[in-house]
This record gives sequence, structure tokens and C-alpha cells, in this order.
Amino acid sequence: MTSNPREKQPSILGMRIDTTSYEETCATILGWQASNENRTVCFANVHMAMTAYDSPGFRGMINDADLVTPDGMPLVWTLRLMGYKEQNRVYGPTLTDRLLGLVEEADIPIGFLGSTPEVIEKLQEQILHKHPAIRIVYAFSPPFRSLDEEETQAIIDQINYSKARILFVGLGCPKQEIWMHENKGSVGAVMLGVGAAFDFIAGKKRQAPLWIQHIGMEWFYRLMTEPNRLMKRYVYNNPRFIIAVTRELIGRQFNKNK
Repeated sequence: MTSNPREKQPSILGMRIDTTSYEETCATILGWQASNENRTVCFANVHMAMTAYDSPGFRGMINDADLVTPDGMPLVWTLRLMGYKEQNRVYGPTLTDRLLGLVEEADIPIGFLGSTPEVIEKLQEQILHKHPAIRIVYAFSPPFRSLDEEETQAIIDQINYSKARILFVGLGCPKQEIWMHENKGSVGAVMLGVGAAFDFIAGKKRQAPLWIQHIGMEWFYRLMTEPNRLMKRYVYNNPRFIIAVTRELIGRQFNKNK
């Protein structure tokens, strides 16, 4: 990854994807927080890619993020077909788990924003059990509705007052990416949109076994465990992604051979 992650990075369906690794991503995040920089990190999967494909405004928000990792295996496979043969997955929940160990060791204050009060409470319990010396200085579950300016500002003030240097945001896609984009200039922390990581760490939802993740079938595992919530998303987005990416790859090859 270059010093400016937005330079000369590939894109899939118009959405930038940074070629990086777990080690590079962790080092970049830790470097940003050490310099007191306000940054945003997105973890891109098919759902995010197709939301960006359908919405130029949202696509602009993702492309304006400071780092966009290939969170989903279909995006990793697409990057490999584009010539980035060594690219591997940089999955939000796994990155979160790795980063928690590093922030405990470095005594970096962190915060969590999102999910439900029950999950937020259980999340902290599980993290402190595994990382007893970690400093969680902020944890809040906002209401499941649109917040007015005063409420949003109150949350920002509380985050900044806590002095959290890394903020894990688990509001779900696209809500978390929009929130981070809109408040990047106001929140004094590196913000990571990690989505379902809160539920996995808290033990509310089961994570797919590693072998299922490696073969790119995690979406099917999650669909079987949450059919009512995810059926529409996967049935609508996955076939469209395959068709759109196939067209894009053929177009790239055609233009290359001209």
C-alpha cells in the first residue's frame, strides 16, 4: 500500500478497493491514531459494492474514505482476476480481533458505537475477559432511528471527551459508512466500520467456520442463520454483482487487447 492509499488503487464497479493486508492495515491504523489523525476505514463486501454501484452519492463516500479493504471473498477473487494475484481478504471481524490485542499492548484508548445496549454490554464483557488490560473509554448504542443534529453532536462530544483514539462503528452498511463520512471532521479518532463484528464478538451471532470463509461461502452460512433479514439482500445483490463484474472484466480485457 502506498503512503497515500487513494493513489493508484484498483476499483471494482467504480468503487475503490485498496490492495493491503491485515499487517499493513493494522500498522496504518495505529500510525494514524499515533499522529492524532481523523480517518475512516471501510471493509467492502458485495453488499457495499452493489450499494455503491446503485448510488453515486454513496460510492463517492466510500471512495473518499482513507482505506477500503477487500472484506468479502468475491472482491478478493475479482482483484486477483484483475492482476493482483497476491491479494487476500482483510475481513472486518478478524481485523478487529487482531487490532484489539495490539491496542491493549500499546495502551490505546478505544470506543464502540452501534448495535443494541445488550450487545454493547456483552461485547465489553467478552473483550475484557480476553484483554483484561484494554482501555474501553466509550461504548454507546444509539437509538434505531434518525438522529437530529443535537443528538448527533451530543454523541460526537461524548466520543471526543472520552479521548478514544480508535472508534469501532457497528451501525451496519450503509448507515455506518454514511455516519463516518458525515462526521469524520468532527470525531477525533480513527473510525472503523466493522458491522457484524460487534455481534460476533459478543456471541449474539455465530461466525462461519474458517473453511467456509475461505471458500467464499460465508454469505450462504449467514443466510441460513438469518434468512428473514438477509434473503432479500443476497438474492438481489449476488447475481447482479456476478453479472456486472463479469461485464467489467470482459471490458477491461477487450480494451487491453485493442
